[in-house]
Amino acid sequence: MVTERMFPDGAAFVAGGSGGIGSVICQALAEAGADVVLTYRNNEAAANEAAAAVRAAGQAAEVVRLDLQDTAATVAAVNAAVARFGAIHTAVYTAGPVVHHHHISSVAPEDFKAVLLGDTFACFNLVHASLPHLRKSRGSIVTVTTTMLFRWPPKGVLSAVPKAAINRLMSGIAREEGRFGVRANSVALGMVDAGMLHKTDEFDEKQKAAMAVNVPLRRLGQAREVADAVVFLASSKASYSTGQVLAVDGGYPT
Repeated sequence: MVTERMFPDGAAFVAGGSGGIGSVICQALAEAGADVVLTYRNNEAAANEAAAAVRAAGQAAEVVRLDLQDTAATVAAVNAAVARFGAIHTAVYTAGPVVHHHHISSVAPEDFKAVLLGDTFACFNLVHASLPHLRKSRGSIVTVTTTMLFRWPPKGVLSAVPKAAINRLMSGIAREEGRFGVRANSVALGMVDAGMLHKTDEFDEKQKAAMAVNVPLRRLGQAREVADAVVFLASSKASYSTGQVLAVDGGYPT
């Protein structure tokens, strides 16, 4: 049972809430007392499962199919969430395309463009549509990014560059929108045994075990650990934190 009010009235809008990490974020938000509007692009079954977990936690859930590259559709989805719940107090971006690892010299320009549109531009659309409503609720934005912001692994360009742009976008929102009470923060992931790591066949179990050895905590992260960080930054417990990047990476050295 929630004993402390962690969010204002309204709902959290979670872009990418059907994913392996996004669905756990939705559940954690619900357990903290937030109603949730979650989006998906292709996997309706996973989105409905995520919504069911929100309802099981005692909160309302709405599922929206959304292509975040569609500006008008993103505005309409956010406005509909406000109409349904009266306000949105949190916008979470935990979406983005599956990316593969290539040297920069091997990345086709069209592939680079597609990732920028599917990640950076998609995040911008969510932010731009949400800001007028977050000003009214004095709410917050949390983006899920990567610790490649701090260190550059070979072949990491398609993940690092779009997320670096998102990180700078959050810095700008924090600087410009603080006067309206809006906060903007990011959670930067290390090697987490969920989400993208499960969507690509580039890492087998032997490689995952080898990666875990290099983490000071000697294991991969879990989706719930990411979700708890997101909920903290979105909530009243982080009311004086903005423009920050919280690394959830087991202490991996930079």
